[in-house]
Amino acid sequence: MKHTIDKIALSLIFSLTILIIFLTWGVNSCGNNCLFHTGAKVRYFSWNNKVIGAEDQAFILTFDRPMDQETVEKNLIIEPPLSGKFSWAGRKVAYTLLTPAPYGNSYKVILNAAKEKFNQTTEMKPFVGEFTTRDRAFVYIGIDQEIRGKLVLYNWTKDKKIILTPDNLIVTEFKPFSQGNKILFLAVDQSKEIDLLKQKLYTINLETKEIKLILDTQDYQNLKFEIAPNGENIVIQRMNNKNLDDFGLWLINTEGNLMAIDNSKGGDFLITPDSENVILAQGEGLTILPLVTDAKPLDFLPNYGRVITFSKDGNLAAMENFNKDNPELRYTNSLYLVNSQGLEEKLLDVKGSIKDCQFNPESTKIYCLVTEVIEDEKYIEQPYLAEINLETKKILPLLVLPNYQDTQITMAKDGLGLLFDQLILSKTDTKEKVLISNTGETIMSGRLWFVIPPSLTPENSQKPELQELPFTGIRPQWLP
Repeated sequence: MKHTIDKIALSLIFSLTILIIFLTWGVNSCGNNCLFHTGAKVRYFSWNNKVIGAEDQAFILTFDRPMDQETVEKNLIIEPPLSGKFSWAGRKVAYTLLTPAPYGNSYKVILNAAKEKFNQTTEMKPFVGEFTTRDRAFVYIGIDQEIRGKLVLYNWTKDKKIILTPDNLIVTEFKPFSQGNKILFLAVDQSKEIDLLKQKLYTINLETKEIKLILDTQDYQNLKFEIAPNGENIVIQRMNNKNLDDFGLWLINTEGNLMAIDNSKGGDFLITPDSENVILAQGEGLTILPLVTDAKPLDFLPNYGRVITFSKDGNLAAMENFNKDNPELRYTNSLYLVNSQGLEEKLLDVKGSIKDCQFNPESTKIYCLVTEVIEDEKYIEQPYLAEINLETKKILPLLVLPNYQDTQITMAKDGLGLLFDQLILSKTDTKEKVLISNTGETIMSGRLWFVIPPSLTPENSQKPELQELPFTGIRPQWLP
């Protein structure tokens, strides 16, 4: 019995030894046709079958074993191409886009012929992943009689228009949430007596088309509003219907609770990129207030009269100085670039006004709509659109815009180009007094324009591409 067990044990040991030798030989010599070493593979692709937007800056590939980094980087292909840079952490590689992926496209990520770090003879399993970008789309206020005052969504990718709001509501102002799923807007109900003092605040869900009342006008007038970048809070300027001295900012949180912000009487305001504070024009400067009910000023910036806009990453701000304390620059306005450390740099002086500015997604350029006073018999402000290169500080005038008043510009989230409107106004008394300009004139109609700056054109030409859209409207804003 003992001899039988010994024979069985020896046979097993011999068989296992032969098997180990065979497997070792197979792994080292069978190459790409190996039955026992199947090659590395991608275990996880973070964008696989997803719809991404401009806020999505990098995808991650996770492998099942350590990889030869050079062969991965050499063989990774994106169709259509997207420029980017690699960074590694163990078995994971991140590919960070240098510019946002253009909207309205489908992409493939292909990886073949990459090798393992510790086995250069075997190539990995071929990998193909797919993702798409959001449709290119923007929202505007309709101006033609049948859609006058309605929110309209234009899907540029599918060439499709969708009316978002019902017949009874006339929208006066709107802003998309940063997540792109909802729009916040002010509107008056024209089925009742039309009164601009009774603008109510609503949201519309772009997927379900459900409209929800957020704030009525029972005690207060609802004025300018802003949405926090994280989408969690809304700040709205309100005035008491019976006490005009009761005027300031109110906070609406995610639960819908409404709370007054102390010490918030003032003019224009913007919520900071971290969504924690608000910058408010007060007196001869800007006050920074925390988004809490018992707000006490955190700081005061006496040199500036307005924050125009922030860069996408929140590290830069375009700010306006009205030059009230500088005799040499009297009757001019100056545009400053201010970074997150408080360092400032003057970009532009204008003898006129700075209407609006927008950073490009990479924060390498800023586009501004400004006016210059024409020295003539009459006081005339001539608007023009300019591109400022933030690296070279070179100013490139793009377009002169005659007869443009209250124009607003909006930069596409993927950096494709800019939209702006041209208002057609009436100074005569009309029945329609809801859609009015900042100067109190009735907006009779509006033209929508799209411009691609020279640096963004395929030929990198010297002149911008300009086209008028084949429908009318006002206040266009790109969706995130």
